Amino acid sequence: MYVLIVGAGQVGKMIASNLEDSHDVAVVDRDSETAEDLTYEYDVLSVEGDGTELETLREAGLEKADLVVASTDSDETNIVVCGTAKTASDAFTIARVRRRTLLNTWEGTQGAFGVDFMVCTDLLVAQTIFRISGFPRAQDVETFAGGLVRMAEFEIGPQSPLVGERVEDVDEYDSMTFAGVFRGDEMIVARGDTVFCADDRIVVIGSPTSVKEFAMANVPETTSSAEDVVVVGGSEIGYQAAREFEAHGFEPRLIERDHDRARELAEALPKTFVMESDATDTEFLDREHIDEADIVIAALESDEKNLLVSLLARRVGVDRTVAIIENTEYTDLFETVGVDVAINPREETAEEIVRFTRTNQTEKIAMLEHDRAEVIEVELGPDSALTGRRIADSAADLPDCVVIGAISRRGDLVTPRGTTVLEAGDHVVLFVDAAVLDEVSTVL
Repeated sequence: MYVLIVGAGQVGKMIASNLEDSHDVAVVDRDSETAEDLTYEYDVLSVEGDGTELETLREAGLEKADLVVASTDSDETNIVVCGTAKTASDAFTIARVRRRTLLNTWEGTQGAFGVDFMVCTDLLVAQTIFRISGFPRAQDVETFAGGLVRMAEFEIGPQSPLVGERVEDVDEYDSMTFAGVFRGDEMIVARGDTVFCADDRIVVIGSPTSVKEFAMANVPETTSSAEDVVVVGGSEIGYQAAREFEAHGFEPRLIERDHDRARELAEALPKTFVMESDATDTEFLDREHIDEADIVIAALESDEKNLLVSLLARRVGVDRTVAIIENTEYTDLFETVGVDVAINPREETAEEIVRFTRTNQTEKIAMLEHDRAEVIEVELGPDSALTGRRIADSAADLPDCVVIGAISRRGDLVTPRGTTVLEAGDHVVLFVDAAVLDEVSTVL
């Protein structure tokens, strides 16, 4: 596949980095220094120029492009890029936007703006926040097979009963599979003799009920759910997060400092209690009993402010904190100093876009630990090397660093075992080392 990316910011670079080994990639950026750096950093064709101009797109190979990704920081520019590409190409176009109003317009008119698929960053982040809130103490959560399967990543502390135990000794959940373990910089595929250590980050795949039961039993201080939700910051992400909670029956609280914005949010969010105040005011936090919140979501416009709010929330006794970060280099820092989950909007966007570059069988992907591993959902066709074979027999065709975590068969969840025979039409959820994705794709 020939992929043409317009915009070499964080999103564009993440996409290019993920695709350079398996696809022909061209990247367009207006900045000459950025375009030059791309040539040395990635195995891509780098073109300096304006991606809204047809001549520039043609120079980058528009005529042979299968996919055009508009990933600049400007919603309007991305839409124009897609429209321009459509005037001279049948390539599939993807536009990254932040404003949900544009997404609503696009969804209401098929093919609007010349965009085949639109990714709304703020909505993606809001949905991620909500998913994580449903699995207390989870570092990451994704849904597969139409909601039948959950993937979750948990960090286990020194007090967890899992520490020192082998996988085969604690594998007591009928509809859940231990998939992988991240230990420092090491990625370990979970096998029966794998021993868990304190501070391991464990990836499990299974039914929502089993995953939650596992968390309750093995992750200290886990509660059954997040009922009292506080959103700090009336940014677009903060607004979308509150709206997402409202849509699922919650009545969150939202703190916004600006008077006009607070008033606007109060009118737009009928089930949200909007408070006009500074979230760094400890007296206000005490007065409003923020310490009783199950989760505080820091969604201000600044990484530094989100870190400060998260630390203050932990200081007053909040059980769990989630912070939005724009700078990917801050992710490890945030989690090291005590923020439970740090979410980067650009990473969420890149992950969603990369899914479209996979084989037609791939239904969904989730990138873990900055794409050191992925969980993917694929539909097995009649010609797949796995179809009609037992999992134990098909293991020889798959790399060692692959785990079949769950199977959806005609709407029912099948827990994979060595004797399970895979069938055409099965939706299989796999944990895969990112380094062997291409090899796995050829087998599937």
